[in-house]
Amino acid sequence: MLVHPWDAALEDAEWQTWIADGHDFGQLGVNGLPGNPPTVVPTHFTCYGNHLLVHLAKSNPVWQAIEHDPHVVLTVIGDYAFIPGPWRARPGTPPTDGVPTSYYAAVQFTCRAHVVDDPEAKADLLRRQLAHFQPGGDHAPVAVDQPPFGRMLSGIRGLRLEVTDVRAKFKYDDHKPVEHRTAVADRLTERGQGLDVPTARQQLRRLDRIGPWKL
Repeated sequence: MLVHPWDAALEDAEWQTWIADGHDFGQLGVNGLPGNPPTVVPTHFTCYGNHLLVHLAKSNPVWQAIEHDPHVVLTVIGDYAFIPGPWRARPGTPPTDGVPTSYYAAVQFTCRAHVVDDPEAKADLLRRQLAHFQPGGDHAPVAVDQPPFGRMLSGIRGLRLEVTDVRAKFKYDDHKPVEHRTAVADRLTERGQGLDVPTARQQLRRLDRIGPWKL
């Protein structure tokens, strides 16, 4: 992922806050076996220290590839929108001369995957995931010897993804003038399609943090 200086996270806390703000669904990219293409699996994940916790069905085709090469990437993308060319035209030029682009936030975790097969370890992983996704505790106990989860543990395998590198990108035209970014955020809010509103919110948040960009 290409990250320009004006797209980069201002500090680790920026991407960490963004991930913690409900961005807990991503795409797990696994190197294919020799002669085969990579495999990409959509999945929820849970942050736990320097690890990401994932569980997948035992029948998922990724396991052989992970065991062959445990180096994987998990990518999270959100707050994205298409920006039409006329919105980006320079002042005093025809609107049709504007070049369109995409705005988005993305965090890529490079990881080393550790497969979790021990029943109690899998139960512990599920408990941690449920504590994140269902913090109210509105679920049956997750225990090896108790239904309903106990009898289902044999059908899944867990993954502890040890994070070795993080690349974060917030692409919102931060190198453009303040007036330009403000105008685009207003247009996104007015259009209000898809993720336009959260995209505008990210652009304005970065605008407040960065202000005029100094190349």
